[in-house]
Formats: sequence, C-alpha cells, structure tokens
Amino acid sequence: MIVLFLAIGWLDLERRRLIEVGSGSGGNLLELLRLGFDPSNLRGVELLPERHAQARRLLPEAIALHLGDAMKLPVDAESHDAVLVSTVFSSILDDVFQQQLADTLWDWVKPGGGVLWYDFTLNNPRNPDVRGVPLHRVRELFPRGRVVSRRVTLAPPIARRVTRVHPSLYTFFNAIPLLRTHVLAWIEKPLH
Repeated sequence: MIVLFLAIGWLDLERRRLIEVGSGSGGNLLELLRLGFDPSNLRGVELLPERHAQARRLLPEAIALHLGDAMKLPVDAESHDAVLVSTVFSSILDDVFQQQLADTLWDWVKPGGGVLWYDFTLNNPRNPDVRGVPLHRVRELFPRGRVVSRRVTLAPPIARRVTRVHPSLYTFFNAIPLLRTHVLAWIEKPLH
C-alpha cells in the first residue's frame, strides 16, 4: 500500500478521508493509522456484530465504526478520498449485488480519489462460498475507473505448504508472479 500511495502522489495521508467496507476486526484500519492516516478521517463498516465489537475494542474512539449493511449507510456522495475493500467482492456470489455495491462505493469517492481493492482472482475449488474476481470483472464493476493493479500475495495453499518447510520460502515463492493469486488495485475516479 505504501508504494501505491507514493505512486498516486499521496504524501499527505493524515488529510485523506477513507472508509473501509468490510472492516472486520479492525486490522486494516489499524495498519492505516500506522501509515499516517488521522483517526478522525477513518471510518469502517462491518456486517458481523462480533467482528465489529472486536474492532471497537481495538481501535481509537475517533475512528467511526458502523455495524450493518454498507449499502444502507448514509454516506454523502463524493465525500471520501478512498474506499477500501479487502476480500469483500469474492464473498459476494450474486453479480447484480456486486454491481450494486460497486456503484454505491463509486458514489462515495471524490473525483481524483479511488477504490483501494484487495482480493483474489482465482476460484477456490475447496470453498464454494467464495469466487475469484479477475481483473476484467473489476473493470466491469467500475467501468469509468482507471485501474492500476499489482499481483501481491502468494496463493495461500502454496504459502501454507512452503512455510511448513521454512518461513523464508514464502519470500522466494512469492517472487514468482505466476504464483500470486491476490491483487492490490487502485481504481481511480476521474476528475470529471
């Protein structure tokens, strides 16, 4: 993320407003604090009560945390510099619902801002409750966005196997782009 923020010219993270959809127990928001975001400019929304409660215990009160459906959250149009979604769309199996959520998130983003996307691109044959979201689907979901992406994460089944042998093997295998199944993308909203 640091490389991405530098590439888009965000040297002033403390001024940037960001909302995370699917904020879980708050790990990503905590990392954003460590990177320099001001807690009063961060928000999170989580559907699961137990994960929301964990985040509330972990994070400073200045971070606004919401429990419930992101699409029902009253968020002003073009009010955020970024919307973060991390392994959210791969959990949505309905194409229509995926598009509705994408449209909602896009509405929240200021021109010049974007959607910060992290998700896997390939189906997991052992888990029918998720499906990969390839980059062509990301472009379909955000047709007006300019997508810059990078494969960043070693396929978890490979990662589990090689780290059992030795933890340093993760770095070696992750250096092979073909073995990376997760994408970090910046989907930029044009300046009108």
